[in-house]
Amino acid sequence: MQNQNAKKILVTGACGYIGSHTVVDLINNGYEVIGIDNFVNSDDSCLNGIEEITGVRVKNYEVDLCDLASTKAVFEQNQDIVGVIHFAALKSVPESVLQPLSYYHNNTESLINLIEAMDCLNVRNLIFSSSCSVYGNAEELPVTESTPMKEAQSPYARTKQIGEDLLRDLGQTDSKIRSILLRYFNPAGAHPSGLIGESPLNTATSLVPVITETAIGKRESMMVYGDDYITRDGSCVRDFIHVMDLANAHTKALQYLFSNEEIPPAEIFNLGIGTGVTVLEAIHAFEEVSGQKLNYKIGPRREGDVIAIYANPAKAISKLGWTPTFTIEEIMRSAWRWQMRTKGLYESS
Repeated sequence: MQNQNAKKILVTGACGYIGSHTVVDLINNGYEVIGIDNFVNSDDSCLNGIEEITGVRVKNYEVDLCDLASTKAVFEQNQDIVGVIHFAALKSVPESVLQPLSYYHNNTESLINLIEAMDCLNVRNLIFSSSCSVYGNAEELPVTESTPMKEAQSPYARTKQIGEDLLRDLGQTDSKIRSILLRYFNPAGAHPSGLIGESPLNTATSLVPVITETAIGKRESMMVYGDDYITRDGSCVRDFIHVMDLANAHTKALQYLFSNEEIPPAEIFNLGIGTGVTVLEAIHAFEEVSGQKLNYKIGPRREGDVIAIYANPAKAISKLGWTPTFTIEEIMRSAWRWQMRTKGLYESS
């Protein structure tokens, strides 16, 4: 049972991977949550897991944010919304390379409609789901919030740059909307209960679910895209962050907005562990914690991939009071627990 006096938060993409875990963290921190999700790459089964974890059945509106009238209707029916966390977007880098128009249309129009609906109902606080992909092939590592953005390496990354630019421009106007841009690195893992995790309807492209799907037999083998980069072992370097650490950062970002009347327009925070892990190191970490030997092959470089990217999260640690707590081994262990549960090989306790 939710507190009737709890602040109401709208989460777009609430049934997606990061969205569903953030809903859990928000509820556990005393917020009332409603969701918007059109199920383009998710379904409502995670609502059962959320309810089992928190004891709360979250109401989700099956709405496409590219439909302005339907988006406004959600706000009109919930005029006590005080904050929005915006996850809803297409997010596959390889797919964006093949379908750039779909990505520009969906990811930019949905944000514009959301802002218009918020303005109409005087909702002030917005957390925008951005990405480390906005940095492109950064010239300095680890990247900080002041690291210059380079050329986007994919249409997906460019839509995130456009979204950030839009919110920065909005912050220079007399709009009452205040936003925080969370640039996160590589979300991975699952809720420790094994009740919710990463379960895209479309073919998974993120490394960790590809690893677990290969280990469970859903894929015959997996591909490592390139072993000739200038890195420790020739594979790309990424900063993997546990999804529950990431979820908690969204809650803390909201609390930061609520407690600070004066913040910079569209303030930026990096969210990562702060250490880089190569693709091959991630594979070996999974093999170590799971006892499974992965069938992987080395292939050519993949268009849209940056060579290396990892964060300096000092600003988020200092200003949001946020600290990542899960290691790469714990990330892999929780992801494997979730994958086994989806195959009926693991019972949550």
